[in-house]
Amino acid sequence: MRKLIFSKTAIVLALSSCLSFSVFADPITLKVQCVSNDNDKYVFEMLQLALSYSKGKYETIVDPANEKTLARTMSEVESGATDIMWTATDKEKESVILPIRIPLYKGLFGYRVLIVNKDNLYKFEHIETLDDLKKLSLGQGSSWADTKILEANGFNVVKTMKYPGLMYMVDGGRFDAFPRGVHEPWEEIKTYSQLNLAVEPHLMLVYKMPFYLFVKKGNTSLASDIEHGLNLAIADGSFDKHFYANQSVQAAIKNANMRNRKVFELKNPSLPDETPINRPELWLDVSKL
Repeated sequence: MRKLIFSKTAIVLALSSCLSFSVFADPITLKVQCVSNDNDKYVFEMLQLALSYSKGKYETIVDPANEKTLARTMSEVESGATDIMWTATDKEKESVILPIRIPLYKGLFGYRVLIVNKDNLYKFEHIETLDDLKKLSLGQGSSWADTKILEANGFNVVKTMKYPGLMYMVDGGRFDAFPRGVHEPWEEIKTYSQLNLAVEPHLMLVYKMPFYLFVKKGNTSLASDIEHGLNLAIADGSFDKHFYANQSVQAAIKNANMRNRKVFELKNPSLPDETPINRPELWLDVSKL
């Protein structure tokens, strides 16, 4: 019988090949921000959809701490303690962490309707122009991105630190209207049912406000894989399927009557120049709802 003789070099190469395969066969573990509400759950599911196109390259673990501020979460992404987070974008955020520029809600967060005191609905009945609307006062959180957008567009904005206070302030007449994303106000009014609140039925503010996934600056490999996965999901229809199946999105489309509202387009001065506004497949088309 003929004997097979292997050199030491061949054996080393063979072992190296096995070890190399073993290393790449093990998934890369990604730590993502906490998942503490329905919005987080939706985004996490969209992230999982994107990563599924990487065919087992990644696995995720979720940060169990749900009391972290946005600033702290951003700091942890900068340092590498957290791999992935999500938030509405602006120039400041994109200067310190790396965005995956696919708007996860198709820009829905930039569609705003108004919570008002029911007794003050008459104030909005004859508003025809943006200047008409600017004569009224709006309430917002002191540190919210929307606050800067509204102020930059010439609105009189009354600010406070805590969200619950805004509901009581609009009820009490401290300002005329509380702009909310189209997916938000109906449940909020139920939560504060003791107050005399309603959603104004005819007007809508619209501005570009993409909601993105973010990773650490320099982690271009991960960013590229996530973006590639999201683009594949858009191309095969699974992105839109997931978006339109979301209960908050369905409720917004049902309740907001967006196609029949008077729209006031606002500029977002914090919108980065790199925002993919020329890719219509990334954005909600209200005319098709």
